[in-house]
Amino acid sequence: MAKDDAADSSSSQSPAMHIVLFPWLAFGHMIAFLELAERVAARGHRVSFISTPRNISRLPPAVGVRFVALPIPHVDGLPEGAEATTDLPSGDKTTELLMKACDGLVGPFSAFLDDDGNKADWLVVDSFHYLAAAAAVERGVPSAMFLMFASASTALWGLPRVSTDVDPEVGATVPQRFLLTYQACKMVAQRCCMEFDPDGVRLLPSIFGVGGKTFVPVGLLPPPQRANVGVGGEEVVSWLDGRPAKSVIYVALGSEAPLTVELVHELAMGLELAGSPFLLALRRLDGVPDQDILPRGFQERTKSRGLVAMGLVPQSRVLGHGSVGAFLTHCGPASVIEGLQFGHPLVMLPFFGDQRTIAHFMEEKKQVGMQVPRKGKDASSFDRQGIASTIHAVVVEEQGRCLFTANAKKLQNIITDTACHERCIDDFLHHLTLHHHHQ
Repeated sequence: MAKDDAADSSSSQSPAMHIVLFPWLAFGHMIAFLELAERVAARGHRVSFISTPRNISRLPPAVGVRFVALPIPHVDGLPEGAEATTDLPSGDKTTELLMKACDGLVGPFSAFLDDDGNKADWLVVDSFHYLAAAAAVERGVPSAMFLMFASASTALWGLPRVSTDVDPEVGATVPQRFLLTYQACKMVAQRCCMEFDPDGVRLLPSIFGVGGKTFVPVGLLPPPQRANVGVGGEEVVSWLDGRPAKSVIYVALGSEAPLTVELVHELAMGLELAGSPFLLALRRLDGVPDQDILPRGFQERTKSRGLVAMGLVPQSRVLGHGSVGAFLTHCGPASVIEGLQFGHPLVMLPFFGDQRTIAHFMEEKKQVGMQVPRKGKDASSFDRQGIASTIHAVVVEEQGRCLFTANAKKLQNIITDTACHERCIDDFLHHLTLHHHHQ
């Protein structure tokens, strides 16, 4: 369903609401919230998207969405200009400082809610923002906690069992933030649908929909093909244009994987050993000159079949290119959905949190690819032989390639079933409207 069609079929019988969305300061979270914001706006509702100035400047444009920039407070030890997790040094402990800065947004956010011109009907809030949820409660604004994690993960994790007594010296832990936000909200909405993960989604109402709370799947929010290409995009697409169909493995590990020069070298040497054509998207490493990030002579030796792109790559456009046939990914939820949106089998290299659960789910339950082997439980303990052998098993060996591709195509049919995901959005808005009418 096109956006205009969605707006035409929206709940024209019910009055438009003002819905405020406030994601955590990580781009995986912000993009998921933005996908939801656009779909809500397409149905005629007024939508405000809260973040910080630098983050908003880096987000793609969104039709019908009003961006509200709140000034991020200074916190000693936080790098200058850091407004998102991607701005933090790799593997650093400054995430806690970013959380402290984020908590400092509650003052400007409260002032936003208090402005008569911003009277909100609902707050859609991230699980990190317990103070924002509390500020909404104080003002009589109902909140929905929006989870962009995979349903398999939250079904496994359940609600954290922790004390809600926050240490004022240390600040709230992540589990405390989750539980306090959940307690303040009337609804839990999650990026999921029954068609994609029936086992996990069936469990979620019994976990989150208790004590009068509502649990609502909002669909998978597959990203649209955006017009903006991104830095370096044309060079990448031009190189892909010259490759045979389905021949290239696209390699991208997100913006926050804890990569060292040594690990990048193992990844690169694994790609060289595998022998398959590749497009490697790499981010720059703090304090490491570009010429030292890759093994000496690697680009020269692989130039006939590989391309290394430093910086931003238009991922959705790359994954949709006819030359790409597989995806080596860190298994962030958005990246997995994007890869499967185009029916690609996965070579999986997860690092932390949700990524590991997703990789296990995709390997064991959905059989759309394989994980790169690790030595023990250390996420950084992969080597070039493991990279090469997994690529070979997923991309080269016929039996595995046919199985993984066939299963990826089944999930592609679900992810590209627009009507299914639009129904989820309609159901979500129906629940918001019901509560709004009963107030």
